Amino acid sequence: MRAGAGELTSLIGRRAECSRVAQLLSGARLVTLTGVGGVGKTRVALRVASDVTGSFPDGVHVAELADLRDAELLATSVLGALDAGRPVRPGAGTTAALVDRLGERRVLLVLDNCEHLVDACARLVDTLLRAAPGLRVLATSRQPLGIAGEQVFPVEPLPVPEAGDVAGAGRRARTPSGSPAVALFAERAAAVLPGFTVTEADADAVAELVRRLDGLPFAIELAAARVRSLTPQEILERLTDRFTLLTGGSRVAVDRQRTLRALIDWSHELCTEHERLLWARASVFRGGFDLEGLARVCADDRLPAASLLDALDALVAKSIVNCRRNNGRSTYHMLETVREYGHERLVASGSLDALRARHLDHYTELTARAGQEWFGPRQVDWFTRLRTDHPNLRAALEFCLERPGRARAGLALAVSPRHYWLTAGLLSEGRRWLSLLLAADRARGGPDTEEARVRALVTDTYLGILQGAPDDEVAGALAACEEAARLGGHRREAAWVRHHHGILAVWREDFAGAAGLFVRAYTEFRARGCLDAALECRVKFAIAHAYGGDVATAAEACGEVEDAARERGESWLRGMALLARALLARRAGAPGEAIGHARAAIGLLRPFEDWWDVAMCVEVIAWSMRDAPRSAARLLGVLHQLWGSLGGRLGAAPFMRGQHLRFDAGVREALSGAVFEREFRRGARATVDEAMAYALDGPAGAPGLTRRESQVAELVAAGLTNKEIAVRLTIAQRTAENHVERILGKLGFTSRTQLAVWTYEQQGVTGPRADGGRPRPVGSGGGR
Repeated sequence: MRAGAGELTSLIGRRAECSRVAQLLSGARLVTLTGVGGVGKTRVALRVASDVTGSFPDGVHVAELADLRDAELLATSVLGALDAGRPVRPGAGTTAALVDRLGERRVLLVLDNCEHLVDACARLVDTLLRAAPGLRVLATSRQPLGIAGEQVFPVEPLPVPEAGDVAGAGRRARTPSGSPAVALFAERAAAVLPGFTVTEADADAVAELVRRLDGLPFAIELAAARVRSLTPQEILERLTDRFTLLTGGSRVAVDRQRTLRALIDWSHELCTEHERLLWARASVFRGGFDLEGLARVCADDRLPAASLLDALDALVAKSIVNCRRNNGRSTYHMLETVREYGHERLVASGSLDALRARHLDHYTELTARAGQEWFGPRQVDWFTRLRTDHPNLRAALEFCLERPGRARAGLALAVSPRHYWLTAGLLSEGRRWLSLLLAADRARGGPDTEEARVRALVTDTYLGILQGAPDDEVAGALAACEEAARLGGHRREAAWVRHHHGILAVWREDFAGAAGLFVRAYTEFRARGCLDAALECRVKFAIAHAYGGDVATAAEACGEVEDAARERGESWLRGMALLARALLARRAGAPGEAIGHARAAIGLLRPFEDWWDVAMCVEVIAWSMRDAPRSAARLLGVLHQLWGSLGGRLGAAPFMRGQHLRFDAGVREALSGAVFEREFRRGARATVDEAMAYALDGPAGAPGLTRRESQVAELVAAGLTNKEIAVRLTIAQRTAENHVERILGKLGFTSRTQLAVWTYEQQGVTGPRADGGRPRPVGSGGGR
């Protein structure tokens, strides 16, 4: 089979990969494309082979090995693919004949689907490369061949819309270049249902669908084929049984490439018993796992800890498990399609509940350790680890709800560490878990005064306060907490109730009353050795005084908190102390100092995703920029986004609400309605990274755009074409086109002229001149 034959369907979203593989082939003699089944290794290899044909004057040849089962026939199959037109010398072995035919010729040999013959392929390729200096080999396999000189190129699934912003991703998906996975779905669906396009009505469903399919091209194509009889939303709703739904591949494909199940079955058959067992057991994890979790949950007599690493390494080599390295720590994950296959095997084995119980025990121990070490130098590390493991925490909490008698264990998991839901910006989710677990635990009986229940009640009430729950609801909940803590003798929880009352007093602008409550809670926490809780009360005491009390007292409290937190390498409380100092500077009429403290506070709070307190910092920055109303309007949009993300009823911290409304009115008065709305929308639509960059750095470049997008916008404004932009920035023309499309989508523009005018406005110059000349700075003379 010759490479370069006409493709029956287009290859979408692989331009960069093809270019990189071609580049690798220019220097390496063996390049192996690896990846899970269905990721598109063959398509990439054939496209590369077609693209580089001119570099191999003696031919590009493809040997398809999927149907070959006998390793003894490998050399014969490759010899047939060469089609050199010369017979084998009598008596000569097939491998020797291959060497003879290749000789000094410059040939590219594509070996497609090597995984089931990996040892034989490795031996043959090694022999041929040593004997034929003009030979280059491009192989596709679910695992590397493992010989000297091999360059391995992992083929990843197609990029999908962001998991945390499905609705926004759906809107972006309507521009095919914005999401290759969506573009593939749209094209393949149109092939079976002429006229199909991704519309406003189904954009979000398509975005979520391709994300749930991991961006796996084969799975996306099978799903798209269902458009003949189902809408995208109906396909999405039936995806829980993806191995039944996703069938009906090409009739001319080999059997294992016609259904999703058959594709994964093929990988399973290539595994050893230990590898299959680990695959099934590791499916109990959600989102990913590390070596510690794997050993704690999966190892036993059938799968000894000593064999675990070898089995894991083999699964990584076979592209069943993917490895990521971050900050010196390896984590592992499976595509959801691969994980669900393993989960089916785990259910069939009858050991699902035992594995889920061990999984729960592991994460209960992990969160308990995080709670113990939260107030110290590992605070950010622990938060990052828990945030990464959030899907596993959810899975453990689900198990506690689904199995009778485990609600109490779920409560312990849900409140350790105490500040996780707040710092992770997950107030709504935290309240949901706590309310469900409290109800389940109440159903099992037992007094409400048991410590685990009281702690959960107090935590749930605090999350409700931060979401702006109605006053009567909060009052009733606090009264119940206070009574339960008193009856049970839980003095630490009683101190937290005083803290919560102090928060409400600040919100009512009863700053003196709040300070007194924080002092009482602080004293109790210090008496019980809870230094982190005591310092939290101290910093909120400082905020109360900064807003309506003694400035010197507030500054002294900030210093106490900063010294103690710095001594222990803690970050979050230091950030809160800087927020208090920003409020003090604002009160003293020092806007520059207020901005500096608020930005430093954001730097410490942002790693925790503590959007509640970050929003208060952004508020102070915005107030301090009254002389720059357009920037202030944009920050008001950022605040709208931040408060909305918390899922409550608040649009500002209650004790800041009055000043927020006055400031908002002043900014609106300083700008025309159209300008205010435009800037506000840009802040509200910015990504978190863009919003924080603007709050921290101000208008350095085009707001709402990345640095590269700002460069592209400036070149568009200068009148350059996409081709000229690509040359200027040394990027591919298609990349330049994608940048322009994304910029237009972000800013809500439909033409390059609108973008040009907007860019000049950001730079303080007039728009494009009618005579086509370069724009002039605002206020410059028109004469000579």
